[in-house]
Amino acid sequence: MVPASTGSAMRVAVAQMTSTSSIDLNFATCQRLAREAADAGVKLLSLPECFSFIGRRGDEALAIAEPLDGPIFRRYQALARDLGLWLSLGGFQEKGPDEDHAYNTHVLLDDLGSVRSCYRKIHLFDVDVPGGPVLKESNRTAPGFWTGTQVVTAQTPVGTLGLTICYDLRFPELYQRLRFAENAQVLLVPSAFTRKTGEAHWELLLRARAVETQCYVLAAAQSGKHNDLRESYGDAMIIDPWGSVVARCPDRLVTGIAVADIDEELLKTVRRNMPIAEHRKYNIYGSDRQLSTL
Repeated sequence: MVPASTGSAMRVAVAQMTSTSSIDLNFATCQRLAREAADAGVKLLSLPECFSFIGRRGDEALAIAEPLDGPIFRRYQALARDLGLWLSLGGFQEKGPDEDHAYNTHVLLDDLGSVRSCYRKIHLFDVDVPGGPVLKESNRTAPGFWTGTQVVTAQTPVGTLGLTICYDLRFPELYQRLRFAENAQVLLVPSAFTRKTGEAHWELLLRARAVETQCYVLAAAQSGKHNDLRESYGDAMIIDPWGSVVARCPDRLVTGIAVADIDEELLKTVRRNMPIAEHRKYNIYGSDRQLSTL
């Protein structure tokens, strides 16, 4: 049971779902979760990486990739517009630079269904997971920096958002820049962590990013078995700037949403009481200006 929104705080939510190769069924799930979020007074809902499609092989995702004005994408634009809801589309198969590669693209839609920001994933998951799957994302995905993508932020009613995707979580420098060079207040980390890596590192890394940046972290998640070859860890959650988990799905394998309020006063208090922005040694590891060129 999702509580009603209170006061003037801005309510956000993260989704947890098990995407498959059925584009229609995936949309139906996202639609149901978006309606649940809207009914709870949520202003922004974050959907996980690969929300619209997960196949057995990389070439399947490549085959359905489309531009950001294609028919699959337009359905989500209409959903945002119909519900008056900001949507973080956490990893969409966007048509890429050549016939062999797509982009893994995090798109932010406003409550009119318009594209506000677009981040193409720069860190690609090319890993032989010990005791888990062998995944080489770069076989079918082009990194965002081919298009000049570095870091992306967006001004929204819930604060300044920093857009990232999944494996980016292991690269703290990206989040340092989002906070200290781009003034992010809320970090989005939509993901499809493997079961093995999720068990070991998912919550640990999310809370570390929250603490070291003093930002809210919104972590939407894929969960469970997508097919006979793919399984995701789940455990969608929201973390506050002090590193406390303030909302999470009650079962890491069940489709649903986790809801919390963005408390701007808490964010200000944490940053004032622990003034790490003032204590950073820019003479040793660079100023915000230098950091922004990395």
